[in-house]
Amino acid sequence: MRRAGWAILLLTALAIAVLARGLWNAARDPIIRNGTIIVADWPADTPPLHILLLSDIHVAGPDMPPERLAQLVAGFNALRPDLVLIAGDLVSEKRFATRLYTPTQVVGPLGGLRARLGAVAALGNHDHWADAPAYVAALRAQNITVLQNAAIVRGPLLIGGVDDDYSRHDDVPGTFAAMDAASAAARTSTPLTRILVTHSPDIVPDLPSRVAAVFAGHTHCGQIALPLIGRIGNVSRYGDRFACGLIDDRGQPVIVGAGLGTSILPLRYGTPPDVWRITLRGPRA
Repeated sequence: MRRAGWAILLLTALAIAVLARGLWNAARDPIIRNGTIIVADWPADTPPLHILLLSDIHVAGPDMPPERLAQLVAGFNALRPDLVLIAGDLVSEKRFATRLYTPTQVVGPLGGLRARLGAVAALGNHDHWADAPAYVAALRAQNITVLQNAAIVRGPLLIGGVDDDYSRHDDVPGTFAAMDAASAAARTSTPLTRILVTHSPDIVPDLPSRVAAVFAGHTHCGQIALPLIGRIGNVSRYGDRFACGLIDDRGQPVIVGAGLGTSILPLRYGTPPDVWRITLRGPRA
């Protein structure tokens, strides 16, 4: 009996240590990942442009309260991005959340983002499941542009925002039509570089033409990836094709962030939170 008691005590301590490590991983500072995409028709007189991709913020306790997000935003500003793209899932309704927040509380810290070309967001499935109109209003109140199958011109960029595929709010043809209309309305002789921001990367096989880059999230890079087993979950209908990172999908550059927050469980193993700092430049820069 004494030996069994010691075994139970050891297993309990081990379980607590494993859970504590997973929570620490979830709450750690995100890795800043850097990548460069060469744009063949980048205007010769335009300097390289730096885009910061944030995804899957999932504001909720214990791992992502608004106070932590505000601290992260201050660090992101120090990177001096030209443009910030937010690829959806601002909120989390985690089953084991210690606290949930209102749309205003969730989005408020993002109003502190500073970028020369501003911040542009697309909604994610959790935003739609929670209260999409409220999150759109909260983002706009913080001067963040929300694109729902729409487009906007910012500097040398023509940005299309495809709404969430996972919750079936996406309209790829409509977004490309909006990009064509925005390009025509810009009336510029200099070609605009087309990029897309969306939540789920599963829209990529449906694109009618290639763009300079697709910025997405949703996968969390698995969130929990175990030794020998790998990712225990997959939220893409294409398996690991768009699982994580800077991807060349048959000539189409795709950036899929691991995200800042967590979903379902406030734990991460093998997949630390991250943001991507992507540089767009011409071949001769």
